[in-house]
Amino acid sequence: MNTYTVDEGQRVPIKMWTAGVPVEASAMQQLRNVASLPFVHRHVAVMPDVHWGMGATVGSVIPTRGAIIPAAVGVDIGCGMAAVRLDGARAEHLPDSLVQLRSELEHTIPVGFGVHKADKWNVNAVAPRLKALERFVADHGHGKLGAGRKDPLSVIAFSQFGSLGGGNHFVELCIDEAGALWLMLHSGSRGIGNMIGLYFIEKAREDMRRHQVNLPDADLGYLSEGTELFDDYVFAVGWAQDYAMGNRQEMLRRALIVLHRHLPSFKERTEVVNCHHNYVVREQHFGDEVWVTRKGAVNAEQGRLGIIPGSMGARSFIVRGKGNPESFHSCSHGAGRAMSRGEAKRRFTVDDHVKATAGIECRKDTGVIDETPGAYKDIDAVMAAQSDLVEVVHTLRQVLCVKG
Repeated sequence: MNTYTVDEGQRVPIKMWTAGVPVEASAMQQLRNVASLPFVHRHVAVMPDVHWGMGATVGSVIPTRGAIIPAAVGVDIGCGMAAVRLDGARAEHLPDSLVQLRSELEHTIPVGFGVHKADKWNVNAVAPRLKALERFVADHGHGKLGAGRKDPLSVIAFSQFGSLGGGNHFVELCIDEAGALWLMLHSGSRGIGNMIGLYFIEKAREDMRRHQVNLPDADLGYLSEGTELFDDYVFAVGWAQDYAMGNRQEMLRRALIVLHRHLPSFKERTEVVNCHHNYVVREQHFGDEVWVTRKGAVNAEQGRLGIIPGSMGARSFIVRGKGNPESFHSCSHGAGRAMSRGEAKRRFTVDDHVKATAGIECRKDTGVIDETPGAYKDIDAVMAAQSDLVEVVHTLRQVLCVKG
């Protein structure tokens, strides 16, 4: 761990688990900006997958007292990972070609950013959740909450439940060190979480302008505890996090139906891992109750299982937390980007991507160049840098990857 001490304009230390992993200057500046805020508790913890993000770095843990920064939580509220081991299904049971299996998964789990057809299952699963959101929507209004979107909030919520999304979201079939098969996926609260996130980020900016609060970055606008807007955000962000958890559970259900058609009889383990890595939650650290924002970080309290994925061509890990108090019981959420999406598209070709994903059934076209393995940090270096945060329980390698 590298500890950066307080310097001019910085209130609290920045503690970094980045030994052997590069950190760009723009990310360091963002970390200093956050560390200068008056309500940050004790220090900022930085994970080895850290890189520049909107407002705050991806790969940071920000404990606060009396305030929350909506942009630090982000717009992909509740984004996270889920995984389940398929007991009785092994590598040798896989068909010689995985093309048909990938095609069926892509058909069963809608991909991309669009609105999808809502089936009866979606309606039954989402209706109770929307009921809980009625008061919030009544107070803030469909139009304001979904500004810029042609579809109302309810349509988004129904139609995107059980869908993957785009960007770095994925569904993967993996093999562990013992030859057992795993299903693993990555997604969040989809469009409705995006709507909630954008709405409150703008509300926080308005609040800063109204009170003439000077910030090192306008995206660090915050909501103060004790205000109605703060309470509304806590409710809405908690709702979106629950929706994200349910979304991953629904995708697991759909994917398992497909896998049962292609594999010998197997049982899903009861110990399904389903964890957020973009969220805010109330926790106790160093004797105080604080709001912990994990932006691209996973809860790694003592004994807790988590998932740290690599890129499309790298290994992934099921880990068990060590409960390190200095990291606020956290670990990285993946390998972390080594470059922007634009830079990846300029630097890599389809041929590069084909070579990097050799042996993996996945998309090999220009649409996923920004997700090619070379666009990410070395997952082995990332894992080595956080050996005091987690222990590896299983090591997984992908054989099939569905990308949004």
